[in-house]
Amino acid sequence: MAQTIDMQGKVALVTGAASGLGLATAQRLAEAGATLGLLDIDADGLESVAAALRERGTSVRSEVVDLADPAQCAAAVAGTVEAFGRLDALCNVAGIIIMCNAHEMPPEQWQRVIAVNLNGPFYLMQAAIPHLLVSDGAVVNVSSSAAFIGEAYAGAYCASKAGLTNLTKALAMEYMHQPIRFNAVAPGGMLTNIANNMQMPEGVDYDLVKRYTGMRGLVEVSEVAEMVAMLASDAGRGFHGACINIDKGITAG
Repeated sequence: MAQTIDMQGKVALVTGAASGLGLATAQRLAEAGATLGLLDIDADGLESVAAALRERGTSVRSEVVDLADPAQCAAAVAGTVEAFGRLDALCNVAGIIIMCNAHEMPPEQWQRVIAVNLNGPFYLMQAAIPHLLVSDGAVVNVSSSAAFIGEAYAGAYCASKAGLTNLTKALAMEYMHQPIRFNAVAPGGMLTNIANNMQMPEGVDYDLVKRYTGMRGLVEVSEVAEMVAMLASDAGRGFHGACINIDKGITAG
């Protein structure tokens, strides 16, 4: 029997909340009754989302944060706990992808992808863990099908998501005897700002790209958000150290 996603009386911190999967996750958690801390680097988009959720009766704290900055990550967690008195779930949703020929990728682009997709989630988890231990809380990291297969022109993205997936498992083992859960979801391609703004390098071989675009089309953002919300709630209490692929078969073979 399916478990009800109930976040009444609980506080969730969601990154990338201004658009795409982060927005859908925030909306689903709000529907489940959560109080929300919302983070994004897009100030205008973040304020618009926060205002819309407040109109629906959700208590929201929003903050513009660059996930590459460990001090900003720590401050965001501290600010959320100060505002609401607790933290029950951290949903690391934000991510970026830069498509590039590996031998042409500038160091600053490589470093930016790793900083946002891997370093930022670690900094946030590092700050959140003490509070989540108190609340018997949960971390949900958004990985990708790119963590499990090689994707041409996406070396930095693949590396960052593979790292995040194994980091999730490492922390699940480290805190095996503590009241906290670490899980990840690994979507395939979704119709989000990341997909809409993706630019392929000059001379791209689309036969290689087709190998990881999937034969069943794009994944529904709402379905991934539902899984993130479930894992963040007590409905996901049986999951620890899992990475759930939602990719319409991309990584099946």
